Amino acid sequence: MTGLRPGRRDVLSGLCLLAATAVGAVRFGGSAAAREPAAAGPGPETGSAPRELRGMWIASVENIDWPAASGLSADRLRADFTDLLDHARTIGLNAVFVQVRPTADAFWPSPFEPWSQWLTGVQGVDPGWDPLDFMVEAAHRRGLAFHAWFNPYRVSTQPDPGRLAADHPARLNPHWAVAYDGRLYYDPGLPEVRRFVQRAMMDAVTRYELDGVHFDDYFYPYPVAGQDFPDGATFAEHGAGFADRAAWRRHNVDLLVAEMSDLVRAARPEAAFGISPFGVWRNARSDPDGSDTAALQSYDALHADTLHWIRSGWLDYVAPQLYWPIGFAAADYATLAPWWAARTAGTDTQLWIGQAVSRVGSPTPAGWQDPQELSRHLTLNAGLPQIGGNILFSANHVRADRLGAVSLLVADHWARPALTPVLPRLSAAPGPPAPLVSVTGSGPDGLPLVFRGAADSTPFQYAVYGPAAPGPTSEADAAGPVAVVPGPVGRFTLADVGEAWRYAVTAVDRAGRESPATPVVRLSV
Repeated sequence: MTGLRPGRRDVLSGLCLLAATAVGAVRFGGSAAAREPAAAGPGPETGSAPRELRGMWIASVENIDWPAASGLSADRLRADFTDLLDHARTIGLNAVFVQVRPTADAFWPSPFEPWSQWLTGVQGVDPGWDPLDFMVEAAHRRGLAFHAWFNPYRVSTQPDPGRLAADHPARLNPHWAVAYDGRLYYDPGLPEVRRFVQRAMMDAVTRYELDGVHFDDYFYPYPVAGQDFPDGATFAEHGAGFADRAAWRRHNVDLLVAEMSDLVRAARPEAAFGISPFGVWRNARSDPDGSDTAALQSYDALHADTLHWIRSGWLDYVAPQLYWPIGFAAADYATLAPWWAARTAGTDTQLWIGQAVSRVGSPTPAGWQDPQELSRHLTLNAGLPQIGGNILFSANHVRADRLGAVSLLVADHWARPALTPVLPRLSAAPGPPAPLVSVTGSGPDGLPLVFRGAADSTPFQYAVYGPAAPGPTSEADAAGPVAVVPGPVGRFTLADVGEAWRYAVTAVDRAGRESPATPVVRLSV
């Protein structure tokens, strides 16, 4: 019957599963029952596909993204959040970075800090449900990694401690907080403050199934001309042995980062710990290791020595905010992306780039008026193998898609889905066993399959590769999966693409590790 297109019954009767063995042995069968693949090492498909972090920030402070406003009903908040997640899936994202502790308050029932004002409208008011638990579960149900975004030291976007909840730690310990530039901050130089904010953040890390712990660029606040951050008394008490206050401040931030790295890895070893700093560490005119830029320097202004953190191995990833267009003289994206790539090369710190979707359409710099600007960033990234992904700021701007810039980026670069990168420190651990694949009948659109974990495993996702001609290898694999299906039970319909085809299905755990393949093959008859 070669050369004739078989009917649906022939598709089912011709289905066979190819065991993932080193010699590519074939087992035939006409049944639609699940087949147990042979126990073996990774098959030819496993590990060949490119990995890429495709993320999106969801900011809660000042109701930037979610919640859309304070005091909304639980039903509205759940619906709005799942809409953001569904849009993330639609455009090919695989991770979300959600701000859960924006101003020393919490989006979960914390024993350390009050409920967030951005959630209920009044700080300390119990919303009657657990948003963080809901958000983590909703993201995982869609196959999205959930990174909890914490702001360590910001207390309030206004300067009056009296407007905080009555039981707020900054009111109970008034010497912990200082006012600066119309806002309140915890004093990073106080050891008791550092220990407290670590305990407050680690409460969420230990209680929820987080895939990552994320800090942004805020440590010491951005400086204001003519105003110094009021920590002179703290420096006098705790700054002995440091040449100046700037070195002492950097040491304080270093301690926070190093200790949080240890705490996170001890409590949740497979969670990624990373930071998204301001995009310029230092300018070359200030430091020979700096970039050829003329911008604010996070090392000096925010006391954030990101290069030291990378070289010390404290970060699983760094995601510098490169919020400038290509050709912008003071901070050219085409200068900074290679600079960060060179500084992370040879380390175990992965490099993901923060992309400013929020600036698309801005009148200055002129590059932001070009719909292709963001897509060009990813084209440039493709020539820098150290860059393993991008994070888009932020959710509402992504959904607004001004000038069609996000649509162009997706069409140009994200035609296929992608699995998240595996952290180098986790890559040696075994992945899940190869999945079980069942045929569930037939349908007008193709062959419906169900994927399940084998040997009591509960895969986070399944990756589907193909189609290709039947054989021991699949040339399509190197281009990446054609689908990534959420687990633990996955459902997918294979299109009927001709007389003979070969797909491969792998199970993926939450760390991104992939199983040996269970190929699904139909032979010509």
